[in-house]
Amino acid sequence: MKKEQIILVVEDEKPLSDVVKKKLEICGFAVVTARNIRQAIDYLEELERIDLVWLDHYLLGDENGLDLVTKMKAEKSKWKNIHIFVVSNTATPDKVASYLDLGVDKYFTKADYRLDDIIKDIRSVLGANN
Repeated sequence: MKKEQIILVVEDEKPLSDVVKKKLEICGFAVVTARNIRQAIDYLEELERIDLVWLDHYLLGDENGLDLVTKMKAEKSKWKNIHIFVVSNTATPDKVASYLDLGVDKYFTKADYRLDDIIKDIRSVLGANN
């Protein structure tokens, strides 16, 4: 039996987080949600594996998405090979370049992409059949 692929959604807007979670679950993914970097790191430490992180830039607390990506992509980090999709309304060229330089898989501007399009890319990156 194939293991469910696990996606960590890091998004502080609860209504949006709920919609993304529900849609991903309908598409056959297991989903955990975090509203800030501390919660995201707790899941990264606790769960056996996470296949992909869906990450917003601005989050509750003092840290933003770049802080999480920096921790995940650190040289000795056990999380450095986890796929990361940044999905944010903050898309200045410098910010996008910073994320891509750190090694995220994709950067999506929320207003420019439909949820179904992002999920199609998730399936492609994960090789998901669901």
